[in-house]
Amino acid sequence: MRQVAGPTDHVVVVGAGLGGLSAALRLAGAGRRVTVLEREAVPGGRAGLLEVGGYSFDTGPSVLTMPDLIADALDCVGESMADWLTLRPVSPLYRAQYADGSSLDVHASVDEMSASIASVCGPSEADGYRRFVEFVSELYRLEMRDFIDRNVDSPLGLLRPSLARLAALGGFRRLAPKVGQFLRDERTQRVFSFQAMYAGLSPYDALAIYAVIGYMDSVAGVFFPEGGMHAVPRAMAGAAEKHGVELRYGTEVAWVERRGSRATAVVTTGGDRLPCDAVVLNPDLPASRRLIGAPVRRRLRWSPSCFVLLGGSSRSYGDAHHTISFGHAWREVFDELLGGRLMSDPSFLVTSPTVSDPSLAPAGKSSYYVLFPTPNLDAPISWTTERDRYLDHVVGMLEARGWPGFGDALEVTSTTTPLDWADRGMERGTPFAAAHTFGQTGPFRPRNLWGENVVFTGSGTVPGVGVPMVLVSGRLAAERVLGPDPSYRSRAWL
Repeated sequence: MRQVAGPTDHVVVVGAGLGGLSAALRLAGAGRRVTVLEREAVPGGRAGLLEVGGYSFDTGPSVLTMPDLIADALDCVGESMADWLTLRPVSPLYRAQYADGSSLDVHASVDEMSASIASVCGPSEADGYRRFVEFVSELYRLEMRDFIDRNVDSPLGLLRPSLARLAALGGFRRLAPKVGQFLRDERTQRVFSFQAMYAGLSPYDALAIYAVIGYMDSVAGVFFPEGGMHAVPRAMAGAAEKHGVELRYGTEVAWVERRGSRATAVVTTGGDRLPCDAVVLNPDLPASRRLIGAPVRRRLRWSPSCFVLLGGSSRSYGDAHHTISFGHAWREVFDELLGGRLMSDPSFLVTSPTVSDPSLAPAGKSSYYVLFPTPNLDAPISWTTERDRYLDHVVGMLEARGWPGFGDALEVTSTTTPLDWADRGMERGTPFAAAHTFGQTGPFRPRNLWGENVVFTGSGTVPGVGVPMVLVSGRLAAERVLGPDPSYRSRAWL
């Protein structure tokens, strides 16, 4: 495995997102002097915070899975996650609502989920679900240790026995047909394949290896931190500072000074120059490369984006923390999004954080995080003029799908369009980075080491998109500086 060349005594981390904080904790735990520069007033990056009118909104990820990855990062500095975070299991994990009026509660317990499927779709579908769990559990075991949670310098690094077992399992077939081998009902097929959207692909185009996202969501369990998702970066930043990491908020980086392919200092927009031995860059990958004067020359395919509505409401709608509302259309939805068109019959996510933590809103009030997938900025859509019209469309769809009076009950609203994501530094206006096509997956994804001593972390590099993957990316970035940690692999994969 390639590593940073030369001394690594002082490492500057640009960006206090989850990837940057994960790397910083590991570097600090290994005795490095670490300085984190963050342009915002709070940590978190995409996992940001908006406080308005007595409401606290998470502005980025709303679903937390695989919390052991947070625990491991904190453990690198000798801290226990329980001392920093209170996590509550979300039950049901999701409530899936369908256009025919039926609904399906998704549970982490195989027995509980089997019973839920049997009551809605019949016993044979429940039997297929049990076989599907066996499939995705084996898929996860093979993928995570040897392909996801590991730095690979070339495709040759994948040549190991688990690759053959992964192929034999059907991991390199298409996701939708593979899921269809176990699940016959369209409703369950959707629940266990919609996650391909996070990877920037249709389930009909994505590889079956991305069923592992369904494992993380629907088998390993979903959690919610007391205080909201932003509590995760707050905890990680607090632990880092306790152990000597210097965090400078409100500090924007102008460029990385280098001599040839070696970074020598980080220069801020305020004119400060911080000499360093290595740099870890957490901004979106194209933005990171611009900081070092090395623009992306490779033509990448970018994921679709999303429109997010944050709403503070005087009204509560049921007891589900996460609800997925599916329209009649399915394959057509992905064809529209990937073809640069808004969904004509949308499927969307509604999260109500106050179901799990009422303190995030004034007494008796509720908060909502509504996500509608949209094309990215490659599509000919003017979000300057489209924002208000699309907000009306979103509210109208909510009211038609089981949230009556949603618009009239709103007291506070904030919207984020692809144009806003771009203003926050995300290429093509998508928070989901480069799509996980075969040519942008694993060793073919943009690598996390550049030149002699520049390392990338975040969703744009390996292993990819999603909170668990970004936390792993921080560990992989730290490994490029420190070298492999055999004790991690042994304790993580017993």
